[in-house]
Amino acid sequence: MSTTATQPIGEKLRDWRQRRRLSQLDLALQAEISTRHLSFLETGRSRPSRDMVLRLADELDVPLRERNAMLLAAGFAPAFAERGLDDGALTPALSAIKTLLAAHEPFPALAIDRHWTLVAANRAVDALLALAAPGLREPPVNVLRLSLHPEGLAGHIENMAEWKAHLLHRLRRQFAETADPALPELIAELNAYPAGPRRAIEAGAIAVPLRLRLPGATLSFLSTTMVFGTPLDVTVSELAIETFLPADEATAAALRLMQATG
Repeated sequence: MSTTATQPIGEKLRDWRQRRRLSQLDLALQAEISTRHLSFLETGRSRPSRDMVLRLADELDVPLRERNAMLLAAGFAPAFAERGLDDGALTPALSAIKTLLAAHEPFPALAIDRHWTLVAANRAVDALLALAAPGLREPPVNVLRLSLHPEGLAGHIENMAEWKAHLLHRLRRQFAETADPALPELIAELNAYPAGPRRAIEAGAIAVPLRLRLPGATLSFLSTTMVFGTPLDVTVSELAIETFLPADEATAAALRLMQATG
């Protein structure tokens, strides 16, 4: 399903509607317009206003980056700024991220962009990244590649097959939601990395853990993801904070000891 910049606005609307698995009637009811009008917009017989593009994009939960592309395709200027991480306007957001990462210590937490490139990390993450080959730690660091690459953390992950399947599922779901054209290549690369046989999920498990083997201990984590709730900047909308919580008291104790001993 194409979402290229040269695609007419009608095709973009149709593609996003189909991606969200909505009929014309479903979307028309949500947007409070007639099915006939929506059909005319999708076929190019009618041209949407700027407000109509934004209304339909909102109902379709289109990412801000693609909302800008839809506006351009309809002949309007983008509505959402896309600032670089070094832009002073993003300082409050980045400061909030760093505060959250530090507050999560001694447990690992990191921030990533839309392609899973490392933006920031706390000291607990730095200690774990040291397990990977130096080449994988050279900026820009792709967190997924570092995790699953044979020279990355893969050799230390006890449940590698299960963790790889979990990450690929998340990545495929992200592509389904965003249509980001860079993700299929990353998915193919990660899928080619060896993982070994999958093990049965433990009885009573509430989520797929990350089990990381270190000298003298195995750390077990549950992961959570946080995003900004009401972003109006493209870059901010694509940032995510990944936090890792100890799945057992032994892991919590080991991480506290690691922090205390430096």
